[in-house]
This record gives sequence, structure tokens and C-alpha cells, in this order.
Amino acid sequence: MIKVLIIDDSAVIRRILTEELSKFEDIEVVGSAIDPYMAREKIAKLKPDVLTLDIEMPRMDGLTFLEKLMKHHPLPVIVVSSLAPENSETALRALSLGAIDIVSKPGSQFSAPDVQGTLVRAIRTAAKARVFRREQVASKETVRFTPQLSTTHKIIAIGASTGGTQAIERVLIDFPANSPGTIIVQHMPAGFTASFAKRLNQVCKMEVSEARNGDAVVPGLALVAPGGKHLLVQKNGASYSVILKDGPPVHFQKPSVDVMFQSVARNAGKNAVGVILTGMGADGATGLLAMHENGAPTIAQDEQTCVVYGMPGAAVKIGAADEILPLQKITSGIMTLVSN
Repeated sequence: MIKVLIIDDSAVIRRILTEELSKFEDIEVVGSAIDPYMAREKIAKLKPDVLTLDIEMPRMDGLTFLEKLMKHHPLPVIVVSSLAPENSETALRALSLGAIDIVSKPGSQFSAPDVQGTLVRAIRTAAKARVFRREQVASKETVRFTPQLSTTHKIIAIGASTGGTQAIERVLIDFPANSPGTIIVQHMPAGFTASFAKRLNQVCKMEVSEARNGDAVVPGLALVAPGGKHLLVQKNGASYSVILKDGPPVHFQKPSVDVMFQSVARNAGKNAVGVILTGMGADGATGLLAMHENGAPTIAQDEQTCVVYGMPGAAVKIGAADEILPLQKITSGIMTLVSN
């Protein structure tokens, strides 16, 4: 049974979420709180497994509470907020502070999220997630690379889901400015990926941008697949570019890591490196195997440093990963492979 505590200043939302979540046999709403001060008391008393948290609340906003929580008493948190995708900077801030997922409240302030789908899946994922104290997430080895890279015809392909925004930043932040062209699929809704790419661009030596159809995959540039579009790689002579496509979700996801990895396997072969990071489900496992079978070296994040070991674990299980590395060693692992 997953014990859930709802934190929201709206009595209507608290009532609706309680009624709807209580319909599921594996979920028990153990209580609710109108603000973070009340929430602190109820966390101590009720010992919930997962929190749902609104952002805009009186006395203390949700982001401030989340930051304090992840420093002192980390718990799996799902942000349930009326903030729209155009306010995605706030959502990304929540993810960077340690939230497991973001679920939007559709429609008016009196609407409930799709608890039959998105929120319930998020709660079930969060209940299985590994959460870290904020200092652990922020701390990292300082890595210095001066590799003699021959990057013109190489591609680095990275896929992630739950916990991936922090993991991707951790990996990419130490890439040298002249790193091979990099393509990234992070499971994220349309409207959020542009802000994610902007955030990465601010902290990374490489240029990072949201991918546009036809963008060249070139050294010094990392392209993030836009939410709601599949990203594929095509070969043009000795160079590569990306194609953005509609189509049905794969493993319930669009963009799909499998779709990207499969295209890289077909078109780049041994000139690519595949990396699969933390995430729920199995998206990317068969695609990483295809890359491996086509001569590309592959890396999976290890279980101990994953928020959720689903995607890397599925890849490891079918023999798709040549190396299994902790998050803090993945950047050096990638650079060793591309340097060779």
C-alpha cells in the first residue's frame, strides 16, 4: 500500500484528489495539509511514502518547502500544480530540487488532474524511487578533460526518464566544449524541453538547444528532443542530422529513447556511443541493444545512483550495456570511449 499525503491550499483540490486516489486499491491517502507548516507535522505523524505538492501556497511556497525537505528529510515528491508549460522554469526548478515528477492541474483551479492516468502512474513510480539528500545530488567530482578528440563523425546518444534532468546535467556539465555531437531524449512534455535545454546551455561548456527538424549533429552541440516529437538521426554523406517526427508513443513515450537509439544504430553504427540513464520502464533497452549489436559501445547507469533503475536495469538484463557505471563516472567513461 502506498501512503500518500496531499499538500494543497485548495480544499476543493484536496477533496477531489483524496476521493479519486482512494479508488485505487494500492493507494491510501493518509492525510492532507493546507501548507508546508502543517505538512511537516503530518509527515512526522503519518509517515507517508509519497507527497503531492502544490507550488503556490500561503506562508511558504512549494519550492522553498521542497528544498528544505530534500536537505533534511528526503521523500518522493510529485508536484501537482496549476502552473502551465509556459511557467516550465518553475517546474524544472522543482525537478532540480529533487521532485520525482510534475503533474499539471488541467483547466480551472477547481479541476483535478487525470488521476486515473498521469498522477497515479507518477505516484507508483515515486513509491519505487530512490531519493537522495540534496547535498548528495549537488556534490560531484571535479572532472578535467583535455582529450585529443576526433569528433567529426562521432555521435553521443543519451536517453533518460524519471530523475533524468539531474542525471543528464551531471553527465553533460563536464563535457569539453569540443565534445562530439550529442543527442538527448528526456521523457518530458511539450513546452518543457525548451526550458530544459536552456538550463543545460547555461551550465555546460557545450552549446545546448532544443532540436529543430534538420539540425546538424556537430561537435560542440547537444540537441534535446522536443516533447511530443520523436527524434531520429539520418546520415548525409559523412555528416549527420536529426529528423523530428510525429507518430504514436513508444513505451508510452514521445519522444522515445528506443526510437532515437534504433536510428543511431542504423545510421551511425560503431561511430556512436549509447548511454542510458535513470528512468521508469524499459524504453531504450532494445534500442541500446541494437546499438551494441551494430558495434557502438554502450553504457548504463548503475542501480545505486539511479532514482529509478527501470530503464538501465532493462538494458542490462538483455545484455545491451557494455559498461555499468555510477553516475559520477559516466562522463569520464564516455570521453574514454570517444577518445579511443
